[in-house]
Amino acid sequence: MYGDHHVTEVRRLLLELPGVQEVYASSSFHVVEVQFDETKLESQTIEQTLSDAGYLGELLMPIEMGALAERENGEKPFFRHTAAFENTGHTVSFGQKVPYAGRPLWPCPGFGPLAPDVDRS
Repeated sequence: MYGDHHVTEVRRLLLELPGVQEVYASSSFHVVEVQFDETKLESQTIEQTLSDAGYLGELLMPIEMGALAERENGEKPFFRHTAAFENTGHTVSFGQKVPYAGRPLWPCPGFGPLAPDVDRS
């Protein structure tokens, strides 16, 4: 959780579960505390709910490698392309291709990949 919108979404997800009595979530401390009735809900259900929404597990973030833009076998490692143009002065721009990991890099409610078959006109 990296912002209040994450806290709001985590609270919404957990408070919808039967047996959840209270949820404390903090984007500042990246922690969630849940009080729940163990006769109505198992802790594994809470963990699975958060995991399904992308709030548990490692946050996969690409890092720039100290490698050539293309390896001998033709494989392209993560590489950021840098461009500086005379007419932009001291401005430098970066472009990179980030592989799709099944969800946005940061799990943000309401943000996700667009379906390729959706008509956007």
